[in-house]
Amino acid sequence: MVISCLRRLFAAATPLRPSTPERTRVYAIGDVHGRADLLDEIAGLIDRDCASAPAETITVLLGDYVDRGPQSAAVVERLAFGRFPTRLCALRGNHEAMLLGFLAEPRLLEVWRSNGGLATLYSYGVDVSAAMRGEGYEAARDAFRGALPAAHRAFLEATKLSATVGDYFFCHAGVRPYAPLADQSEEDLLWVRDGFLSHERSFGKIVVHGHTPVPRPEVRANRINIDTGAFAASILTCLVLEGEDRRFLSVSEPAKRSRGPAAHSRFSKC
Repeated sequence: MVISCLRRLFAAATPLRPSTPERTRVYAIGDVHGRADLLDEIAGLIDRDCASAPAETITVLLGDYVDRGPQSAAVVERLAFGRFPTRLCALRGNHEAMLLGFLAEPRLLEVWRSNGGLATLYSYGVDVSAAMRGEGYEAARDAFRGALPAAHRAFLEATKLSATVGDYFFCHAGVRPYAPLADQSEEDLLWVRDGFLSHERSFGKIVVHGHTPVPRPEVRANRINIDTGAFAASILTCLVLEGEDRRFLSVSEPAKRSRGPAAHSRFSKC
């Protein structure tokens, strides 16, 4: 009797291994930062990986689709029209927040341009020569408003701050320790570093995030960081979660191959 009780107590105290719901596979992709070439490559890997996919398959993108890299417009074009092997859940990063803020208030370009925003404007055909000198912010905003397709703006405005699948919580930057996941502020979900990265206790779920570049995926007991520096290091990482299993897909130095204009639509949905 005593042994049986101890076994029950031990079982209750032992945490279960984090899991996705039954027959559900999640692909989570880190910060893209204007690298449409790497996004193309990772989409190809996911498409081939889908051969073994279960009934429910989704790709969660952790934000920061734009800035720094040269192909922000192409990245948003692909995602806005769902040209991907699986259905998408697109989260907002701090760089999307800066872009949307600039559309409303030109003075915010002072901050955004120091974070790679001029590369995004240039990818949409906006003349950034005055903005590079710290001038002409309103003219740049007006030009960007005219150049940004309605579908792109709608996609960016519809991005979510977080998502939950099973025992995993997905967001761009991280969470504030000791605050319930449901009560996290937008500021923390998009920008947090201090306190979050050094926290060693449970957040209630495993937090999957980007925002802070690391040389390789960083797997901790309470969080997984998959921002491997697509812009600076040319490495884009995808975390694959299915049941209790975890694995990674990654691309770097993408093969140079020609793609016609219809190449993005050749994927078969999982």
